[in-house]
Amino acid sequence: MCGTGVLACAAALRKIFGCGKKFLLFACATDDYGETSNSELMSTTATTARPQPESRLNAVSSRFSDAIFILQASRPGLWSTQVWFFLLPLGQRNVFHSTAFWLGVFYCTFPLGLLLYGWNDCVDFEIDRINPRKGTFLFGARGTLDQLHRLPLAMALVQAPFVLAFLYLVGPKVLLFFAGSIAIGGMLYNWPRYGWKGRPPLELLNQSGYLLVFVLSSWLNGAPQLPWQTMLFSTLFAMHSHLFGEIMDIEPDRTSGRRTTATVIGRIWTKLLIAALLAAECGLVFVFFHDMILSGFLLASSLWFVVDAAFFWRARPYTPGQMKFALLAWNIIALASMPWVWWRASLTVLH
Repeated sequence: MCGTGVLACAAALRKIFGCGKKFLLFACATDDYGETSNSELMSTTATTARPQPESRLNAVSSRFSDAIFILQASRPGLWSTQVWFFLLPLGQRNVFHSTAFWLGVFYCTFPLGLLLYGWNDCVDFEIDRINPRKGTFLFGARGTLDQLHRLPLAMALVQAPFVLAFLYLVGPKVLLFFAGSIAIGGMLYNWPRYGWKGRPPLELLNQSGYLLVFVLSSWLNGAPQLPWQTMLFSTLFAMHSHLFGEIMDIEPDRTSGRRTTATVIGRIWTKLLIAALLAAECGLVFVFFHDMILSGFLLASSLWFVVDAAFFWRARPYTPGQMKFALLAWNIIALASMPWVWWRASLTVLH
């Protein structure tokens, strides 16, 4: 019955988010992504196909390509941020012997990334075709129509064992986490025509869904929920991170007609908005948590975006190499700061 439920859920979600047959109708008009055209199909069926010696190799290659696509769809470049959020409620708590802790850490990499970002790839197929960032492990997948059609099923199958494990460890309340992640990260943000993704500035408010990672972490590890000041800081953090991604995507978003905060106010004002959010984060950390190191880092980051907007890149787009460098640098910072975040526990308790 569990398997039947997963399949039914995948079929329903595929229909909702446009990965079904209606979404794929225009596949017949293009061969760009490896689809077989009508003329090729007629030619093939008109002759007797002989077994090809390379057929097995092609099948293995296809499976490998599908695996790479699913892995890229989970946005490995953002795994460290998700794990960083998972660790935040656990400052100075001895959780490293706990199976629930390590299961949660692993879940916040590939499985959670696939749940949160897989819908984007289904809905954003046409935009991703012209986005130079896509098709990478850092920034996400650029799948074929056939791969996108199968993606919701893969997402459901990946989630199923964690739903069962977390039900055993936490109880029925953990279903609220999965329901909230699907509702906020999937439906509210990506729903065709009505989703917040194309309704600035609502797409920024949608980033508050990342707070569910804190809730899951506290439940799995028996830790108290974080104070509202930490929740507010983390929401602002997620918003400024999302804005930085929008800056990178201004050109493909404008070409496709998508409205985002960055396409509406422009690159310079978006950088200044990021600077303002970072300054607000700095103020929260300094006033409520008295963490001079973290507040100093946030202030320096805020000043950097002001200088960037005024003197350096200004309204010029970043190159793909610069985008990769920025995300790689952030991953290094996130990974290096994890032990410090746990040891200091500066955002866990008010001072």
